[in-house]
Amino acid sequence: MSRALASASQDWVESISETGDARQFRGRPDWTDLVFLLLLAAGTWYALTAYGYAMDGYEKVILVCTVPVVAWLGWLWRPLRTLMVAVALASLLGVLLYQDDLGRADSVFWLKYLFSSQSAILWMSCLFVLATVCYWIGFVSPTAAWLGTALTWGGVFAGFTGLMVRWREGHLMGPDMGHIPVSNLYEVFVLFALVTALFYLYYERRYATRALGGFVMLVVASMVVFLFWYSLTRDAQQIQPLVPALKSWWMKLHVPANFIGYGTFSLAAMVGFAYLVKENGESRSWRTLVPLFIMGVLLMAEPMVFRTEGLSATWAIYFGLGAIVAGGILLARRPIAARLPSLEVLDDIMYRAIAVGFAFFTVATILGALWAADAWGAYWQWDPKETWALIVWLNYAAWLHMRLIKGLRGTLAAYWALVGLLITGFAFLGVNMFLSGLHSYGEL
Repeated sequence: MSRALASASQDWVESISETGDARQFRGRPDWTDLVFLLLLAAGTWYALTAYGYAMDGYEKVILVCTVPVVAWLGWLWRPLRTLMVAVALASLLGVLLYQDDLGRADSVFWLKYLFSSQSAILWMSCLFVLATVCYWIGFVSPTAAWLGTALTWGGVFAGFTGLMVRWREGHLMGPDMGHIPVSNLYEVFVLFALVTALFYLYYERRYATRALGGFVMLVVASMVVFLFWYSLTRDAQQIQPLVPALKSWWMKLHVPANFIGYGTFSLAAMVGFAYLVKENGESRSWRTLVPLFIMGVLLMAEPMVFRTEGLSATWAIYFGLGAIVAGGILLARRPIAARLPSLEVLDDIMYRAIAVGFAFFTVATILGALWAADAWGAYWQWDPKETWALIVWLNYAAWLHMRLIKGLRGTLAAYWALVGLLITGFAFLGVNMFLSGLHSYGEL
């Protein structure tokens, strides 16, 4: 298994360092990379100077260590640098507009409609849904697909800006309220959507195709629906103080690594769905399409368990529309398949996404064990969340093992990736809903 992990990690590095368009992927560092590094260093110095009082020693070390890592990522992929600079400037503007007074969120125009955390996250949600629609229209009009890309970038920018401003808003609410905004289900769902969309944008440019946008953004739009439902029914957007178990610097490492895994696993599943549509594009027999339709319906039906009393109207509508979408994709499979990349390209994207996710999920699991030892005195206690995290890890470890050792390809790999999303979804949410344990503070 160590061989599979090493191969997955190596493949991730190779996949983001291989040059495609020279304007997007960097071969050798140049003066712009040095400028970016200096900007990161200046931003870190400002954060330590202005807000160092709110950080402990571990947090300061983490902040400083992120500088070379972020500089390296920006060197490998140029658009990431532009995104980070734009998010930093917008976040700083939002923080400065508050002037240490949280009440200004309702009185200052730019905060009320753009730069407060809730405004920015709402913009993210709207832009992601519009992007999904545009990507599907793009199968008829290429211009709409280009607009889908622009809207997705806009959504990523708005979402990360919202999270950064939310971080400051928490500190303005009180010394015991401020924390990194990845500590509850609402915040991590925002992160989940952002990671999935950002990795999709990387692969879109890496393989020079927008045809996958409609598929991948469907799962991102589903996350937006969850955020909408969760905010309306649970008032989840409100910033709450951390429970004692989450007051640890381990959270700042464990959670982001975990959701890079979740995001790339979701991306791989939707690429697997696209693979099966492509493969069955010329099929005239419904027998080959029935399993695919059933799998699509299952993916749409899984969130229906999010209910308060009886069947939630939100999720009933969602399921109905989802079934229509899945059926519509299969009915229009021929023109859709004609626009999709080759089966080899789809298979390669699916593999690379799972390889990246597996590497990060492995790191997250190790960090989680270290956090558990620090918080509870034991690395592993077979808590339901831990058990299902292990099931997710074993599922993708087996997928990679079969790929690397047995040459797993094609239909089976695609269906396996789809099943993997169901398993991941239960590990992420189902455990919190139906099982109790040490992670019960995250229950719905």
